[in-house]
Amino acid sequence: MRILIISDAWHPQINGVVRTFTALERELRALGHTVRVIGPDGFRTAPLPTYREIRIALNPWRVRGAIEAFRPEAVHIATEGPLGWAARRWCRRSSTPFTTSFHTRFPEYLKARTGLPDSLGYAILRRFHRRAATVMAATPRLVAELEQRRFGRVRLWGRGVDTSLFHPRCLDRVPDSPLWLTVGRVAVEKNLEAFLGLKLPGRKMVVGDGPARESLRRRFPDVEFPGTRTGDDLARTYAQADVFVFPSRTDTFGNVMLEALACGVPVAAYPVPGPLDVVGDAPEVAVLDHDLGRAARAALKLDRVTCRRFAEGRGWDASARQFLANLSPLR
Repeated sequence: MRILIISDAWHPQINGVVRTFTALERELRALGHTVRVIGPDGFRTAPLPTYREIRIALNPWRVRGAIEAFRPEAVHIATEGPLGWAARRWCRRSSTPFTTSFHTRFPEYLKARTGLPDSLGYAILRRFHRRAATVMAATPRLVAELEQRRFGRVRLWGRGVDTSLFHPRCLDRVPDSPLWLTVGRVAVEKNLEAFLGLKLPGRKMVVGDGPARESLRRRFPDVEFPGTRTGDDLARTYAQADVFVFPSRTDTFGNVMLEALACGVPVAAYPVPGPLDVVGDAPEVAVLDHDLGRAARAALKLDRVTCRRFAEGRGWDASARQFLANLSPLR
């Protein structure tokens, strides 16, 4: 098929949505499909207020020409930003079926930043997804939650990990000075202070960038903030760590947990949606506890070989086939 994906999150942004669709595009092409991703990089953009690392399209109406030029046989709208709304409008006016996916808890993030009630945000998101033939969600718990919030036609689309890139390395690690690592956007919604404030032996490292990075670096001068890392550099950073600490309470999935496990690094997290779905049934590779410090110390004792084996059964090929099954091709 000729598959079109419209996403307000795309390169050069670095986040879970971009990594998910980059991996999906690669797998779909390997399966013989023709894929195009329309992102902000093809439009005039401006930085998102309070989050300058993310740029949004200022002329999203131009998406119409890009869609019509591609002549898609299936349309998937990935995000609820300007491009997503413009593509949704084109699909409705042309009677073209489309699917969507739910990646980010924008209502909770908006509440954390502005104090606006999350009920307002969910009302907007319900309107966006209401006309989709299928709404894809990353975990069974998220599917159930969206259905409870009156989102219709929600189906599971799981995630995967690139085990050829993310794998254990023969690196020098210091047993009596463990490295506690987290990776992701450095923003208020990631709850990083819960990790940074823990009393743990050894070193802490936060890999990534975002609007809270400078303020957190000033408040926690003993923590390493090396910035964004990608590719083999990121994989080697994972492999150097002793425990991957995932302090977020709002992520819908958390691809970074699978990347850490693929590198042989056990996970410590809260028992909340995301971690519960990814590693909640695998106490041999992760510790989930409402006391994050206790979870981190316990995870230090887990076997790294077992962590790698857990990740090996979660490749992106199965995720791509599930995505294909959820699409609504043009008839």
